[in-house]
Amino acid sequence: MKCPYCNEDNTKVIDSRPAEENSAIRRRRQCESCGKRFTTYEKLETMPLMVVKKDGTREVYDRAKIEAGILRSCHKRPVSPQQIDALIDEVESSVFNLEEKEVATSVIGELVMAGLKELDEVAYVRFASVYREFKDVNTFIDEIGKLLKK
Repeated sequence: MKCPYCNEDNTKVIDSRPAEENSAIRRRRQCESCGKRFTTYEKLETMPLMVVKKDGTREVYDRAKIEAGILRSCHKRPVSPQQIDALIDEVESSVFNLEEKEVATSVIGELVMAGLKELDEVAYVRFASVYREFKDVNTFIDEIGKLLKK
């Protein structure tokens, strides 16, 4: 590690401790040439989770997109912000627990629909109508029919 004061490579670690909720290591260092002290942080570099869309394109996972879809489907429904946050956390946890580098949007969509089905059936149908791209009223009625049977 180079000293930020004199640019020498000769530094020693004086103290190490966990930082940022154990996701990084804080190291207190001292330059052996000029004697000045400084702090460095080491953080694990991870590959971002990629989402594979229906058309085959890939983009970085974005929690805000899941949140926006759920919020739209729950608009004017008796669903609290805490329930929405819990659902988003549950979906996100399930996605990351797959331990894959890439996840298809279909997997995420199915997880969201399963959670919405338990939370609010109207919100579920709203989300499903956009996600499954209902083409006509009959498709819509079929989905509602499935709900009524259960």
